This record gives sequence, C-alpha cells and structure tokens, in this order.
Amino acid sequence: MAERVLVVGGGGREHALAWKLAQSPLVQQVLVAPGNAGTANSGKICNSEVSVNNHCILAQYCKDHSVGLVVVGPEVPLAAGIVDDLTAAGVSCFGPSAKAAQLEASKSFSKSFMDRHNIPTARWSSFTDPQEACEYIRGAEFPALVVKASGLAAGKGVVVARDKDEACQAVLDIMKDKAFGSAGETVVVEELLEGEEVSCLCFSDGITVSPMPPAQDHKRLMDGDEGPNTGGMGAYCPTPQVSEEELQEIKRSVLQKTVDGMRDEGTPYVGVLYAGLMLTKRGPKVLEFNCRFGDPECQVLMPLLKSDLYEVLKNTLRADLSSSPVQWLEDGVAVTVVMASGGYPGSYKKGLEITGLSRVSEMGVQVFHAGTALKEGGGVTTSGGRVLTVTAVRPTLQNALRCANEAVAAIGFPDAVYRRDIGHRAITYLTRTRGLTYKDSGVDITAGNRLVDLIKPLAKATSRPGCNAELGGFAGLFDLKAAGFIDPILVSGTDGVGTKLKVAQACGLHCTLGQDLVAMCVNDVLAQGAEPLFFLDYFSCGRLDVGVASSVIGGIADACQTAGCALIGGETAEMPGVYGPGEYDLAGFCVGAVERGAVLPRLRDITEGDLLIGVASSGLHSNGFSLVRKVLERLDLQYGAPAPFGPPGQSIGDVLLTPTKIYSRLLQPILRSGAVKAYAHITGGGLLENIPRVLPPELAVDLDATRWRIPSVFSWLCVHGCVSEEEMSRTFNLGLGAVLVVSRPEGQRVLRLLRAREEAWVIGSLAHRQPGQNTHTHTHTHTHSRPEGQRVLRLLRAREEAWVIGSLAHRQPGSECVVIRNLERSLKESPGRSPDTSALQNGEQSSRKRTRVAVLISGTGTNLQALMEQAKKPSSSAEIVVVISNRPGVTGLKRASMAGIQTRVVDHKQYGSRAEFDGTIDRVLEEFAVELVCLAGFMRILTGPFVRKWSGKMLNIHPSLLPSFKGVNAQKQALQAGVRLTGCTVHFVAEEVDAGAIVVQEAVPILMTDSEDSLSERIREAEHRAFPAALELVSSGGVKLRDDGRIVWSHSLQG
Repeated sequence: MAERVLVVGGGGREHALAWKLAQSPLVQQVLVAPGNAGTANSGKICNSEVSVNNHCILAQYCKDHSVGLVVVGPEVPLAAGIVDDLTAAGVSCFGPSAKAAQLEASKSFSKSFMDRHNIPTARWSSFTDPQEACEYIRGAEFPALVVKASGLAAGKGVVVARDKDEACQAVLDIMKDKAFGSAGETVVVEELLEGEEVSCLCFSDGITVSPMPPAQDHKRLMDGDEGPNTGGMGAYCPTPQVSEEELQEIKRSVLQKTVDGMRDEGTPYVGVLYAGLMLTKRGPKVLEFNCRFGDPECQVLMPLLKSDLYEVLKNTLRADLSSSPVQWLEDGVAVTVVMASGGYPGSYKKGLEITGLSRVSEMGVQVFHAGTALKEGGGVTTSGGRVLTVTAVRPTLQNALRCANEAVAAIGFPDAVYRRDIGHRAITYLTRTRGLTYKDSGVDITAGNRLVDLIKPLAKATSRPGCNAELGGFAGLFDLKAAGFIDPILVSGTDGVGTKLKVAQACGLHCTLGQDLVAMCVNDVLAQGAEPLFFLDYFSCGRLDVGVASSVIGGIADACQTAGCALIGGETAEMPGVYGPGEYDLAGFCVGAVERGAVLPRLRDITEGDLLIGVASSGLHSNGFSLVRKVLERLDLQYGAPAPFGPPGQSIGDVLLTPTKIYSRLLQPILRSGAVKAYAHITGGGLLENIPRVLPPELAVDLDATRWRIPSVFSWLCVHGCVSEEEMSRTFNLGLGAVLVVSRPEGQRVLRLLRAREEAWVIGSLAHRQPGQNTHTHTHTHTHSRPEGQRVLRLLRAREEAWVIGSLAHRQPGSECVVIRNLERSLKESPGRSPDTSALQNGEQSSRKRTRVAVLISGTGTNLQALMEQAKKPSSSAEIVVVISNRPGVTGLKRASMAGIQTRVVDHKQYGSRAEFDGTIDRVLEEFAVELVCLAGFMRILTGPFVRKWSGKMLNIHPSLLPSFKGVNAQKQALQAGVRLTGCTVHFVAEEVDAGAIVVQEAVPILMTDSEDSLSERIREAEHRAFPAALELVSSGGVKLRDDGRIVWSHSLQG
C-alpha cells in the first residue's frame, strides 16, 4: 500500500528530496512543510502548513494524515530532537537523533570524537575564552588559521584567515561581537589544510555505510571562486579528482570509522552522514561533519540515484543497507547552478517575478525551487537569497555545465546572480595535457633568465653589513653578528599591495609599486622595534613581460636601499591561465632583528595619559583601493582624468599611485632611543583596527581629527563616494601612516626628531575604555592640553611634520578601543586644512561653562537623539558627557558613540537589588561629574534615596499632559477616555511616579482617525521638541526646583 511522506524544510534540497520520493510507486503523496512554490501542487507533491517546530503537534498531524515517513532536510530540527520526539510518538522519521547530530551541531564535540577514534582531521583546539584562543593561534607550530563557531551557524560559521591577526580578529568577531550568535560561545581553531575539497556523503543504518558519489560544492559567490562565502552557489557530481581507491579509503578511514565510533559510544548514527574532506598530500582529512544532505549537493545526487529513494530510506531505518545496495547512474554527470537574489549573501529584495520557468521544462533540465513563493493571481516570485537550483545531467561534465547554463539564461528575474564556471576545477583536471614543452604551456624559462640577469645588479646595490645580496643561490644568507647584533630576536613580515595593482596596470605605471611592497612589509617589521635586514619578493603573472617585471623589481630594489635592507632573493612565477593579459600579482617578505630588550610594543610600560603621535602618510598608501575603484566606477571617472584632489596638474591615477612612505630610516634612531613605547603601522583596517593591536586591552584611545592634516583625497572619497566616517576610519589611514605611543615627558623630543624629515602630530590620548562604546566616534570637542606634548612635537618636527593626535587612558571591560573626535568636520568642512595645534601651544582653550548632562536610556534612544542635537548647538548650555543604558547592545548606545559621547552599560539583571543597581548608576554619574540627569525612555523605577539625592537635577518625559494619564499606556488611556487633546510633559523626577514639577508641556490633538500607533508617533514628534527645550531651560539656570518642590523661573537665561 502506498504511503504518504512528509518532507521537513523549504529549500532546494527539500524540493529535490520530494521530487525523488514522488517517483516511487510506493509513495502516494509527498507533503512538504513549509515548502516553496516548486513543491506547491506539483503532481504527487504539495505543501503543508503544519508547524514543524512543535513536535507534539507535528506528531499528531502525521497520525491524523496517515504519514508513514517523515524525512528531515535541515540540520536545526535534527539538532532540536525532531527524530527522537517523532519516534517516541510512534512516527517513523529519517535522520539522526539529537545526540548523534552533535557531529554537526557542536564542532568541539565533533573534533574530540575524531581524536578519540583516530579519524584523520586537522590539528585543533576549542576555546571558550577569546584570549586563550588568540594565544593558541599565535603560538601554534602550524598555521592555526581556521576559526569555527562550534554551534550551528547555517553553514556560514567558518572563517579561513590569511594570517594570525585575521584569525584572532575572527575569534573576537565570533565570541565577543556574536557574529553567529550563541553558536559562537565556543570556537574551534584548527590547522589550515591544503588540497582539493570534496563532499563525501553516505547512508548509514548505524552499522553499514553506503557511500554516495563524491561531489564538490562552490561556496564563493562569483566565478573564479571570488566574492564572499555563501551557502553554496552550485555543485557537480561525481568529482573526477577522487579516484575509486581514494573513495574506498574515505569509506574505510572516515565514514565507517565514524559510524562504528558512534555506535561504540552508545549513539548509533542512522541517517545521512556528510563528510567535508580535504584531499591533502597525506591523504583525506575531515574538515567537518554534517548530519543531513548538503544543499546544493542534494540537487546533484538525487538525479543520479537509480534506486528508489523511499526504499533506500526505509532500508536504512530497518538497518538493512548491507543486503540492499544503493544503485547510482554510472554514465552521467550532474551539474547544478544556483540562481540567487541580487545582494545575496547580504540583504536582498523579495517578491520579484520569475520568468522563463515553462521554457526550461522543455530543455531536459530540472529546476529545484528554494527561495520562491506563489504570486496571487498566478506566477512565481522570489522570496529568499538562493532562489532556484538548475540541474542538468549529461554524459560529460562540460555538456552538463553548458546545458545548465543555457537553462539559467532562459530564466529571468531582476538582478539574478549566478556562476557560470561550476566544475571548473574538474574541467581543468580532465583537460590536462601531457608531452608538451614548458614554453608550449606558456612558461618561458628563457625570459625568466633574462629577467634575473637584469635585476642581479639592482639587488647587488642593496648589499649591507651581514649580506652581500648575491642572487642565484637556492636561498639567501644573512650574518647577524656581522650586522652588529648581540642577543637578537628575528622578526618577519609579509604583505602585498592589494588592488592598487589594478590601478597601476590600468595606468601602465609599474615602477612605484616596488616601494609600496617594501614599505608595507618593512613598516610592519618596524612595529616590533626591529631593524629591517633583508627582503624577498614574489612576482606572479600569466605571461612574463620582462620590461614590466624589471620595472617592478627595480622599484623593489630602490625601496630596499631606502629602507636599509638587502634584496637577497625572490621568485618569479609565470602561471598561464591564472592571470589575464597584462595582469600580475606581488607579495613581499621582510625579516628584521631587534635586541631582546628592545622589542615593541612595551605593553607593561604603556599607561593612561600617554600621548599618541601621528606621522604623516603620503596619501592612500596601499589600502582601501577596492573601495576607491568602486567610487570611481560609480562616478564614471577615468584614471587619466584631472584629479579633483591632490596637487594641481596631476591625474587621478598619478595621485592614487603615490607610493607608500617607508619609515625605517626616520624611525629607527627614535625607536633605539627607547622613547617610543609602541608603534602602530596604519594599514588595512585603518585607525580603528591598527592602533589597538599595540595597546594593552585595558586602555582606550582618544583622537582629535583637527590635530593632523587629512589629505584632500580622503575628504573627496568621503563626500563624493558617500562613504561614512566610520567606514573611512576603518578602511583608510586618513593621513596617518604611523602612530607612536610615547610618555608625555618624551613627547616633545620625539616630535622634534620626526619633524626634521616628516610631518607628525600629537593626535590624541589613551583613556578609560567605556562599556558599550563604539570603536569610532566623532564630535566637535577638543582634547585637553598637555605641556609635555609640546616637547614631543618639537622633537618630531625636527625631521618631519608630526602632530600629537591623542593620548591613552584605562578602558572598561567589553568596550571598544578608539574614539575619533571631529572627524566629520575635518573630512567635510575643511579638507587639506592645516591642523589645529592651538590647544597644545597655548593651553586648553577657555570656553563657556556648560552643564554636564547624563542621559539614561533603555532602547532606541530617539529622544536621546533630539537631546544630542540640541547639545551640539554652539549656543547650548548643556554638554552630554555620558549615556547610560540598563540594557547592552541597544541602538541608543550606538547613537551616542557615533556622536562621540562616552557610554556605559549598567545591566539591571546583574544586580541583586534595586538599591545596588541605583548605587552603581550613581557612581557612574559621580565619575563623570554629572550635574543634570535626563531619563529618555529609561524603563526602570528608581529608588527613593536615589531620587532624593538628584532632586531638582533629574528630568523625565511622559507621553501625556500630566497630571492626566500617568503610568504606562498613556496613549491608550487617552484614546479610551475619549479626550480630544493630549501631548507630552517634561518634569522634574519625584518619588511618586509622574508627579514632579512640570517644566515644559506640548499639546497634541487627538484625531478621529487616530490609532494608538498614529497618536504615539505624533506625540513622539512633540517630545523631540519639548525635551530639548526643557534641557536648555534647566541647564542654563532658567528653571530651578525649590526645596518645596515648586519651580522658580529666571528672568534672564544664561548663554
């Protein structure tokens, strides 16, 4: 008797499963919950609205509708125990138990399991403390560059870092910034493996494994494996890179071992086991396990399955796989291409009409729906990121890809995104040729030798004590003793020049890139206090142009001389097919040395009040060029056009290709003097990401953007590229190539030395880091004057322009690290202007005394915004010095931080009593010398002692015309009372709720058509006028509260 089957899920994978199950004569109907447009009323297949999250309801539904088998697609319900609950209720369900699904749900469990059962995998460790994770990354003897959220993260919780710093940042993003939510409470850090990545799935009945043909997913969004990671943009099956022998080895050493191990531990694994593998030189190693079919792997596996899927699933549940082998097509290859919404994997539009689906049905391909919905009146629209998966099965991979691509081209919806190169690795593998000469393949050894002859004398000219810079050996030698070192520590750095290459190649100007490359590496080595000793380069291209290569490497040799390091070797790699005509890439490697006692940063010596000295950059240096190119593209500007920024007479390309400054000869004498405690090279990540890398975690940075000269190119990019100030400071150096941390007494001497050759400024200071404070803020407030800053400036300016740009102070745990004041004004109002050093020269500028205000919030902070805008006015008598929230992460905190205002979080959930909570609030207010408190949507009732202490110094706003409609739901009370007028009231806070003396009221008429929402919105607009007015009245002294609770009005308001 035919059965009814329910498939849980709504993506392309679930459509493919339903499609295959519907082909079985043993299946009467396939229900899909929730399904999509492709599974709605398609033959045997239809959608169901049953809730799959409530397992009790689902079990009863299955019984009521005679569902004989439930097949679970996604991993989340499996981890939530859907199989356990349905099985316990007497409903047959295909998939592993919740305990078995830990293989996917917990990366930490999975890795420990593999270690216990000797299953080959990358070396690893798991952490719940981000500091310990970063220490492991930096100390591992292997590249510990893969960082994974241990829990379920929708297939996106893995970061493959380029270096240790990026890996540590990934740890912080996952654990501190909650990039993947609770999935990242534990992270797994593991070794970066090299090789071919494949997906090997199998059916498991708890004893026997039945492998499926190996497949390969394509995670990157764009052709050539470029762009961001996605859930998968296509797949093909089988993969020719996996031989039959390798497949048997994978079955033995991975799949069978895993199933045996789970059974031995009392958790039989029944369902589909998915092993993501890397085929390394030492054999296959497991990257991860999944506890279900992959998506989009399922869409290529199902069309290749010859056996009846329903029977296979039933045999698996009956532990009968050994007697019923699963059959697969042997003469076909499947390719699936994912069509995604424009903007995916970020935000995207929904509801776009899809056309061409009927035409595709005649092309011999199968379209599996994912993010689709039925349109009222007919038709199909988009409803998700990945919209469709188009699958073709043909005798060869090339034919299958061609047919799938033709079908994709016949389907249309606005801004559709898809790849055209699915299976490109396999095609490359299959079309390998043999018997040709190296030159026939595109590699010209003669040209390479000619290049070496040209650059040998250039390298020889970089010889220095310790090295004669002779090219031609297998490796370069360096004698540390001959270089004068006694007890040295070696320091290494590597970098490239990013997409500045694209600008140089477009302009045909190659000679400056050498200095960019050397500078990026040498300046990094300097950050450890090291003297750069020697340099190696890597030049790769599709076809070697000796003229271009010699120009680039000649620039490298010249820059090495400038930096004082020897060019002792390099590699020229000619790789046909990897690069387009005229394209090449660069990488550099620098090694330096520093005496053991002189290593930077000296974290123990860095203290609150230390000054930050900024050394001028030459412009963009070598970071942020992808964003620059995007801005130029949007504005339709060519590199040859006159530059709207920079010196007159230069083209855009000329300004952009200004080489990166090399700071080694400038900074080495100053570093050796011991005056500098830390040096941050401002590279990718801008000011926000680089300065914290050299600071103790308890200190925060306070910068003032009026203190240094911001080149006009940055102002132009900000204004004409519509780039936010935060994005600017996180991407570009903003005119500062290096930032030094010095003590205040040393400041003037260092500045004199620097300014002999370079621009430098005191740009800020270090301060206490406040909880909830964002990395980047900007205000119009100057930092305090420090007499010691003058001495630092004089020393730096002896050789270059230098500015004191900030100083250091302690920060609070969990807060961000860098505050940039006056950035918006400096970028937009006066690009290229001379820096404001008056505060340092003449002492802190006197200003009219303002009342110090704290604002207490609990949420979005719309009234806070109105108060901040009032306080920003030059005529205002109020200065908001701190914003305090009883809830972490709320929008109001971000509003404050973006305005340059200190923030604090005092989470009421962490306190045992209201009095203890209020006491903490009070201490924060005292810390900031607060004189007036404003409650702006603060959803806590304050205790009597606190209210009495701040009597006459605390304002609240209420959404009614008090004394009417006190308490909560004031708008609803007004509507129910039938009054025709309500409004808002700003009043002094008294012990009785909403009963203090009234300062300002504004009336709002109630319309006949008003709902609670519409009335609330108009009252909110009135609040944004009334609260700032009341703030001004009280802060200026125009309104005061007498001891008897009555208001006193002044006839002449101050300021």
